[in-house]
Amino acid sequence: MHNRKIFKRSLSFALSLSLALTSAYLVSADQQAAVSASSEAAHDPDRDVQAEGVGNPFNYGERNTPENGSDEEIRAINHAMTVQEVKYCMYKEIDEHWDLIKVRFGQDNREMVYALFLGLGTRESTLGGNGDGADIETAHSEGFGVSSAHAYGTMQTAVTAFKDCNPTFMKEDDVPEMFQYSLTHANFYDAVISNHMGIRKLMHFVRSAIVDYELEGYQVVRGALKAFNTGWANYTGEDDGYYKNYPDEIIALARWYYEEGHLYDNVFTWTNDERVNEYRQGNVWDWWGDGVPSLAEIQPSSPSDPPSPNEITKGDTDENGMVDITDLSVLSIYLLEGQNLSGNGLKAADVNADGSVTLSDLARLRQYLSKKTDKL
Repeated sequence: MHNRKIFKRSLSFALSLSLALTSAYLVSADQQAAVSASSEAAHDPDRDVQAEGVGNPFNYGERNTPENGSDEEIRAINHAMTVQEVKYCMYKEIDEHWDLIKVRFGQDNREMVYALFLGLGTRESTLGGNGDGADIETAHSEGFGVSSAHAYGTMQTAVTAFKDCNPTFMKEDDVPEMFQYSLTHANFYDAVISNHMGIRKLMHFVRSAIVDYELEGYQVVRGALKAFNTGWANYTGEDDGYYKNYPDEIIALARWYYEEGHLYDNVFTWTNDERVNEYRQGNVWDWWGDGVPSLAEIQPSSPSDPPSPNEITKGDTDENGMVDITDLSVLSIYLLEGQNLSGNGLKAADVNADGSVTLSDLARLRQYLSKKTDKL
């Protein structure tokens, strides 16, 4: 059912059931404009971000797109993301793997780590501010997965990060703490999975910086970022352009986001932006500090287990254990075409618990996903 091209712009569902999924959260054009103009954080301002993270206010799941969607459908969803959504999409994965990241980086300031990944996203793709959301692809002219440089997403995660890629590529299979997705179109082009694999890739190079090249302090993260771009975490000298043009630029961009207060809004910068010049002076890593990156053991993690057969989550029409835009698409197709839903899926579709599945349930689910209500 996900093979139909159902991701089109929404019309008023009071007049028609022709729903669209051009935005990952199906907000109206007016709502989308309001979000784009927002300078406010999307998460609860009362949260202790350092201790709890931002709390996934856009309800990202383990995927951002339908697993059985076409490349076009998947990329259209990523393309519609605002800068703010792109930022929070990265934060969701950082928060899920925070225990690992803070130990490997030697950095316990979560917002500084957010900023570093914003710097990486900016250096690679201008963080969605070019109007493409997370839908950026490079080095693909030879075909899917042929080139080791073939990359996608906010961090430009290369195919080398994925399991089952070309066996001649250098292995990146030494991060057991994070699940390694197989190289498929649906995985490669999904914004959430791309971020997950980008973080995993950087953790691989942190290990290499420590084990293979015995780097210490901030040089571990600096070397890992260099390797993210070149494949090698070795230290090659302070005058090497590899540093100035990539890891040192990333940390300068990161400091701009952090110091200027743009972690959570729709504001972005870009490589060589003159507004960042003051943060490019001297040792740009002084700001980051010189913690102690470590390879200490971390409890392995994996994608969430599916719900038990008898467990019903209201709104979870596709029964994958989370409520996201795919559930809205399933429900809209059911109402449009009478597409079958399983017993539990049908029960989950009765969002307002009135004993029947109607437009009212569709409206309620849409409101929840577009943040008009926080309850189903």
